[in-house]
Amino acid sequence: MKIKENTHRYIEWIDPEEMHRTTLLWLSELRFIKDEQLFLNNLIKHYTVQLVDSKIFGKSKAIVNALTDLEKEAISLMKKFQAHENKLEIMIDDVDQIELEKAYRDTHRELASRMDHYKEEYREIKTKLFDLVSSVLKKEKQKRLLN
Repeated sequence: MKIKENTHRYIEWIDPEEMHRTTLLWLSELRFIKDEQLFLNNLIKHYTVQLVDSKIFGKSKAIVNALTDLEKEAISLMKKFQAHENKLEIMIDDVDQIELEKAYRDTHRELASRMDHYKEEYREIKTKLFDLVSSVLKKEKQKRLLN
């Protein structure tokens, strides 16, 4: 007699309410980042002449390009998070749809990972920009003091 082995796997249970709150938090963080990016773009515009200086042009160009890419990614992420939020009904409709619910949880985990990665990249670029502008301001101050 052959014994059939169970192939059930543990599926992590994430509370739909928690996923809802998390998704709303991600959307809120991205809206804040978009506002902050407007400030960073104004900062770049204000110091354009200094940032195109031949000594730091390559560095400033790389930072500005990375910031532009991150702006586009933020818009893309917001759309994905909103679509994810709109599909939350799968989790709360009192209908057992094991595969759809698992796919929703998997998507939620993937989006959480993407958001963490995005925030890490964004902080890194923002720090580089502030360091660059700070060095520009120091040079400007030294020039004024020498004159």
